[in-house]
Formats: sequence, structure tokens, C-alpha cells
Amino acid sequence: MNAASRKIQRIYLTLTLGNTLAASFIWGINTLFLLDAGLSNLEAFAANAFFTAGMVLFEVPTGVIADGWGRRVSFLLGTVTLSASTYLYYLLWLFSAPFWSWAVVSVLLGLGFTFFSGAVEAWLVDALRFSGYEGGLEPVLGRGQMVSGVAMLGGSVAGGVIAQATDLGVPFLLRVGVLVALFLVAFWLMRDVGFTPERSAHPLRATRAVLSASIENGLKNPPVRFVMLAAPFSAGVGIYVFYALQPYLLELFGDPRAYSVAGLAAAIVAGAQVLGGWIAPRLRRLVRKRTTVLILSSLGSSVILVVLGFTRVFWVALVLLALWALVASAGTPVRQAYLNDMIPSRQRATVLSFDSLMGSSGGVVVQPALGRAADVYGYPASLAISGVIELIAVPFLLASRRQLPPADQANASTSTPNAESQPS
Repeated sequence: MNAASRKIQRIYLTLTLGNTLAASFIWGINTLFLLDAGLSNLEAFAANAFFTAGMVLFEVPTGVIADGWGRRVSFLLGTVTLSASTYLYYLLWLFSAPFWSWAVVSVLLGLGFTFFSGAVEAWLVDALRFSGYEGGLEPVLGRGQMVSGVAMLGGSVAGGVIAQATDLGVPFLLRVGVLVALFLVAFWLMRDVGFTPERSAHPLRATRAVLSASIENGLKNPPVRFVMLAAPFSAGVGIYVFYALQPYLLELFGDPRAYSVAGLAAAIVAGAQVLGGWIAPRLRRLVRKRTTVLILSSLGSSVILVVLGFTRVFWVALVLLALWALVASAGTPVRQAYLNDMIPSRQRATVLSFDSLMGSSGGVVVQPALGRAADVYGYPASLAISGVIELIAVPFLLASRRQLPPADQANASTSTPNAESQPS
């Protein structure tokens, strides 16, 4: 790395640290927070489903903002929207609000996250290319995941301990405070380089154009399409499992108010994320194709979830949780690099947002369905079912592999082939 690209990486890691720290204060206790507010398992995961529905609804419009107004503008809007909607969430808990209000505010939370999805990663890749960086994406994205894991580790443990020492609402207020600070940091440090926004006087027309570009460079590009079609199953399961493990581990532990245990679960995932980010570029050197890593990650996650569904021992469940998180985390930077090497720079943020939309759409269906399974059959059965659903992603990843895209064997380069150059 030269000096300019090192500076870009430092800014990226700083933004990743702040964003993940803010989010992770509630990750260890979110499900407990919803259940404490009087919601059933079905309602709690339905609220999460409305959150992912908000992401589905707003991914493309916020992609227009990121590609049309700038990735910096999109990031700043995300901090404002997420801090405001998080505070509303706290008020709903404080006043034991009815379910419909949780659904509305959950959609607003989803809107806040869509301003981030795609924008930061697109900003990083374009800025690195502009700075003259010629190395691979996996090491940089892996470092980002490691920093994110460290932030998640600290935030989730702190959130669980603070909730146990005070109440379940305080971590939400901490998130608001960190997001306000992050707005100031991003306003000072973040600048769009290597990318010129193309503003339109007609937002609806711009939205249609961006959606068309997303489809053209995403769903109509076979290797990208199949990776995106796998996302609803893997991402939907991942969201459910992460939040379902909170009450499940407390159930195994035998103390429903041991919120620090829920924080510990999130911390284990965070630690695995750090290790996975370190492993990813090294694992990439051992295999010829990126899809090999993705397929093995999906198969491994599926098997671990099925085994976890038959576990009744707390410490064994923690070990399986760590393995599941490690396997999933090791594949994430490889998947990001694979997609980025197949997406043109001009539509990068939009196509990445569309990929996030596909994952969120799976969460809309999977979360309430598995939440209902937890109500009827218990958490263990719902986790085993999650493993079966995860398996559905594997044929799509195999289909992407069969398209023989250059990005599958790319030597971790930041060069971005045009969509038209990909074999069909």
C-alpha cells in the first residue's frame, strides 16, 4: 500500500469500528428487549422481519442517493436516521407500545441501515483504485471484518453487562450517543474520491434507472445472479440464528435474566468474526476458486446448525456457536471480493445494495416462519430447520461456479471486469 491507500484504509476501518460499535450495544439483548416489552416469539421475530422489510423497500432508493449524491451523504444520512429510530425503539419499550408501532419503527430502522449498505464498501473500493492500490480486496475487507469483530466484541459484552446492571433500555441510548459521535467523525474524515456522483433532477426516473442498472449488472449477469439468489437463504438464516441464540442460551443456562450470557453469545460471534477476517485471505491462498470457500462455508454452517438443534448442554452450545460463526465469517470477505470483482464501478453501491436487498428479502420470510417454529416446537427444532434452509443456498453457489467467471480465480485484484465480459 502507498500512503494514500493506507489513509483510505484507516478511514474505512475507523468508520467500520464506530458503526459496528454503535450497532452492537443491542445485538446481545435485542430479542430479550422485545420479549421484555411483552411481544411473543412470533411478534418479536415479526418485528425483526419488518426491519428487514424496510431494508428491502429502501435499498434501491438509498442506492440512488449513494450513487447520485455521494457515498458520504448516504453515510451521514444513515447515522441521523438510525439514531432517531433507535431512540423511538427505546420509547416503545418504555411505554409498552402495541405491536403495530414496533412494526413501523422497525421499518425506519431498516431505512437507516440501507444508507450504509453498499455505500461504505463502494466508497472503499473506488477510493483504493483511485489511490493506486493494486493489491487484493480480501486482505482489506478481512481487516475491516476483524475491526468490526473487535467492535462487536466490546459493544455486545458491554451491552449485556450494562443491561444487567441497569435495564434493557440503556444500551439503546448508548447506541444513539455513539451514532451522533460517528456523524461528526464521518463529516470530518469522509470524502468521495475516485467517484463522481451523477445527480438527477427526477428522483423517480433516477430510481428506475438505478434499478435497471442493478438488474442489468446483477440479476442479468449469471455468476452474480446465482450468488444473489443464494443470499435469501444464507442471510435469512444468519439473522434468525443470531437473535434466536440469545433466549435459547439463557434457556440452557437456566437463568432468564442473565443478560450478560446473551452478551457473551454475541461476543463469541464477534471473536469468531475477528478470526474469520484473519483467516479469509490465507484461506484464499490455499484454494484456486473463491466459490470453493463459499460452498464449504455454507455446507459447514448447515451441518453445525443441525447439530446445534440437538444440543442440550450449555457449554457445548457455546462451542458450536463459535464454530458456526467462524465458518460463516471466513467466507464473508471472499464473497465480498468475488462480487466486487464482477461489478462495474459506476453501479457498485447500487448493485451491492441490491445484493443486500436479496438477503433481507429472505429475512422477511425466514424470521417469522422460524419464530413461529420456535413457539410451536421450541428453539432447538427451529435451529435444526435453519440448517436445512441454509443448504438451499449451495446449488446456487454451484451454479455461479459453473459460469466460470474470471473473478472466481482472480488473484485478489481490485480491477473490476465489466459485466459484459463475463461468460454467460
